[in-house]
Amino acid sequence: MTRAGGDPMRVVVVGASTGLGRCLGIDFAKRGHQVALLARREKLVVEAAAEAGSGAFPVVCDVTDEASCRQAVEESLRTLGGIDAVVYSAGIGILQPIAELDAQTWARAFATNVIGASVFTAAALPALRESHGTVAYFSSVSASVGAPWPGLASYTVTKAALDKLVAAWRAEHRDVGFTQVTVGDCAGGEGIGTSQLTADWDPQLAAEYYPLWTARALMSDCLMDVEDFVPVIESVLRCGASAAIPTITVTPRPLVADAPSPAGLQPA
Repeated sequence: MTRAGGDPMRVVVVGASTGLGRCLGIDFAKRGHQVALLARREKLVVEAAAEAGSGAFPVVCDVTDEASCRQAVEESLRTLGGIDAVVYSAGIGILQPIAELDAQTWARAFATNVIGASVFTAAALPALRESHGTVAYFSSVSASVGAPWPGLASYTVTKAALDKLVAAWRAEHRDVGFTQVTVGDCAGGEGIGTSQLTADWDPQLAAEYYPLWTARALMSDCLMDVEDFVPVIESVLRCGASAAIPTITVTPRPLVADAPSPAGLQPA
């Protein structure tokens, strides 16, 4: 199946309640695609669908619950009539020294950032095989191309595991496109559309790590506009049955030499 430049797609966005996932889902709907917006918090996805307009539909999904993933895929199929593409943007970033990460914290990070990605993919696989569709998973430069951020071991390690997971799916199911999207610094949109990665961080602990992140040049000196990010993902999802984009890295570039530093504390 070829999804030409002007043809609408049936897209499922996982993690559409806040941040990049919300921005993508709303923008895709406004571009004429049929979009199922999935997230655990019903109120937020209902609000996102209302903002997106008639082409968007809210679906409750907890990616750490296998039954919830299956039910969300079934509801998306009923609503959309098929699935051409999935965007997996769900993810959590826990700020804590690595020596203090207990088994429960590690399990929580893997449950959302890795296991949930695979369980949801398995649930959507029959529909994706039928459409020769594409799945895009949001990874991180801190896991793929850069050094780990001190204090964010669980985030970096699980995103690195996600990268290998994408390759494993690609190795076993060549009739579906699996794309690892390595994302650089992007704050998302406005309001709840802003990245919520840092929302649960301890401000005092973040302040302690900030000088170390700066000294090691881990923080970018500029942010990517979400309006420039969305069409890149749309192009990835439009690949037809005879083409694929295994990996893609999207990072900000400074428009001026003295571009201001990003306001948020967030690893790409």
